[in-house]
Amino acid sequence: MNRTRTNDRFARTRNGSADSGKGGGRFGPSASSRSGGPSRSGGPSRFGGHSRRPAAVQGEFALPKTITPALPAVEDFAGLDMPGALLAELGAQGVTVPFPIQAATLPNSLAGRDVLGRGRTGSGKTLAFGLALLARTAGQRAEAGQPLGLILVPTRELAQQVTDALAPYARSVKLRLATVVGGMPIGRQMSALRGGAEVVVATPGRLSDIIDRGGCRLNHVSVTVLDEADQMADMGFMPQVTALLDQVRPEGQRMLFSATLDRNVDLLVRRYLSDPVVHSVDPSAGAVTTMEHHVLHVHGADKHTATTQIAARDGRVIMFLDTKHAVDGLTEHLLNSGVRAAALHGGKSQPQRTRTLAQFKTGHVNVLVATNVAARGIHVDNLDLVVNVDPPTDHKDYLHRGGRTARAGESGSVVTLVTPHQRRGMTRLMAAAGIVPQTTQVRTGEEALHRITGAQAPTGIPVVITAPVVERPKKRGATSRGRRRPAVAARRASVRQSTAGATA
Repeated sequence: MNRTRTNDRFARTRNGSADSGKGGGRFGPSASSRSGGPSRSGGPSRFGGHSRRPAAVQGEFALPKTITPALPAVEDFAGLDMPGALLAELGAQGVTVPFPIQAATLPNSLAGRDVLGRGRTGSGKTLAFGLALLARTAGQRAEAGQPLGLILVPTRELAQQVTDALAPYARSVKLRLATVVGGMPIGRQMSALRGGAEVVVATPGRLSDIIDRGGCRLNHVSVTVLDEADQMADMGFMPQVTALLDQVRPEGQRMLFSATLDRNVDLLVRRYLSDPVVHSVDPSAGAVTTMEHHVLHVHGADKHTATTQIAARDGRVIMFLDTKHAVDGLTEHLLNSGVRAAALHGGKSQPQRTRTLAQFKTGHVNVLVATNVAARGIHVDNLDLVVNVDPPTDHKDYLHRGGRTARAGESGSVVTLVTPHQRRGMTRLMAAAGIVPQTTQVRTGEEALHRITGAQAPTGIPVVITAPVVERPKKRGATSRGRRRPAVAARRASVRQSTAGATA
């Protein structure tokens, strides 16, 4: 069945079947074989080799049936049909064994198949879609303002993380990346697009603005990725996302990756994915065996002190609160108590947010106090504790907050502070998330709080977090402040003498 436009939308069937003539390109098969090769009896199921479908998180829709069997997963990157430069860069980066979602999806995405992938944050989704996009775009050059590949993400932080993760691989195959997000100068981003970026990593709002200004066209985009699609739907980006998807090449490849797949994503799957290969790996943070979940029952009067003592622990921690005002208030209190803390929320400018994340990742700041803006798109190595100072109101928010720890096989703990009137709601939330937490009654100063979180008394000596000093490059024509190069000074002296002689 071929894709056709109906009222500027792609008419999609319920089961996602569509034409098999999509793909092509350097690494894609012919139109007749684009669906991924001949059928294989005894091959892996559409869930990455598992014969049984994993339990879905509450609210998720029924995953579509795959018409064409998936290609089998690979055991190493060498078994993939990728450019040699990409394989060499994987080795240079020390990436030798693919994560499950990479091993399962890459054989199919490299062959041009649409992909619907579910994997918790930290499971390797970025390289799962990024390597396929780069491999299928390698060897092509984009014209001004007409990218060839598009990655849509919900937040600025995730856009920057995706760009940083893919940059060395893009350089290895001589592809240019451009990051298009709000909170940064739009003129600079339009200039990068005019320079001919092959791949654009963008948030929907800013990319729509640039398109409206005539700075970008998507009609040459043949590979499109939606990362964390459910969050884009939750944030109200669905109209912008569908409008952007309607502008890319209708016969192009689409890949949709997310940590959860709920009914908000159903529209995107049915309308834009054609006979997708479906893989579900590590469906939620609650299924990670290296992650512990603790619910700490605290009395309201004791909660503030407990939070302060947890923040004063040895090691880094992310603390989540509901509002920007609460984040700023706790951060100020922690700094006055001697804890190196910094705030991250949507009210901060993008340079402030970028600087705060850099300080947290380098250890200049030990405590990141944040709203849900930090729940996705932030990767910090060796982060072993996440604290919900304010319990989340949605089980998906809980899973994504918790996904900041226990990443890539590491261990970690998620601690939620619950006052008496919040206990019933937290019980319902945990059940919706499929988690059975360890519940403990704690008081400040008691052994249980220290054992679970590492809490300790703060120093009480106020601290001030200063931005790192960045030495600016010297201006051309200057050897030191206030001194010009001898040659420049001599030329200007000669001009002054000639002028004086002419007017004498």
